[in-house]
Amino acid sequence: MDKGPPLFQILQDLCLGPSENGDACAVWRNLEVMGLMLGKVDGETMIIMDSFALPVEGTETRVNAQAAAYEYMAAYIENAKQVGRLENAIGWYHSHPGYGCWLSGIDVSTQMLNQQFQEPFVAVVIDPTRTISAGKVNLGAFRTYPKGYKPPDEGPSEYQTIPLNKIEDFGVHCKQYYALEVTYFKSSLDRKLLELLWNKYWVNTLSSSSLLTNSDYTTGQVFDLSEKLEQSEAQLGRGSFMLGLDTHDRKSEDKLAKATRDSCKTTIEAIHGLMSQVIKDKLFNQINTSN
Repeated sequence: MDKGPPLFQILQDLCLGPSENGDACAVWRNLEVMGLMLGKVDGETMIIMDSFALPVEGTETRVNAQAAAYEYMAAYIENAKQVGRLENAIGWYHSHPGYGCWLSGIDVSTQMLNQQFQEPFVAVVIDPTRTISAGKVNLGAFRTYPKGYKPPDEGPSEYQTIPLNKIEDFGVHCKQYYALEVTYFKSSLDRKLLELLWNKYWVNTLSSSSLLTNSDYTTGQVFDLSEKLEQSEAQLGRGSFMLGLDTHDRKSEDKLAKATRDSCKTTIEAIHGLMSQVIKDKLFNQINTSN
């Protein structure tokens, strides 16, 4: 009998995110970023308490750690212990700007290697582009299955939009890992930091618009949706001329249903962005019109 995976849940500090200015700049350039997370294990809970960015080379589709990154990692952890931070490396994070929270083939290989030599270890993926577009954190925590383990044949617990050019990579490896439940906590220091951040950036929050900030992402979503609909239409058209291919028809209809859900998601996010602009216009531009 195959040995099942150990079960964990994630407890993550609310303030953790891109932890260096370089990370933040890369996020705005839609480049992938990567870093290490520090924390501890309490029973079946992995508690993430700190994170730091790695000096890595990122592109729009992947991020690679070089020798300098590993040297930096070892030095950072050693220096942290010298100032009383005794947490160990418990996971790594990287971003998927605009294409969702899941593990690619390279990510799966990296996580398998980490679990082999640094267990317990977790992989966290965050999508900053979808976070801005949806107005809530888009984050996933994952662990790979043990070698030889066959997971139950069931779909993902929550549907997410996968771009057409990433679907193959997603589908090939989606049975090699599983998602963990993520819970956030906030310390007294976090409250102070968030208050300071709000006092500094509240003007930017009110003056920015996801419709403008994420215009390239929204345009890309529409083009991707168009390609998916064309594929579904072509497959349904071919299926109508062939007999005895009910399975083919069901797959085509399933693709069409997914494209419909993607369309609804894109539309809702655009409406939310528009509603936000209308509300701000009512609050700040039309105060004296009623007098």
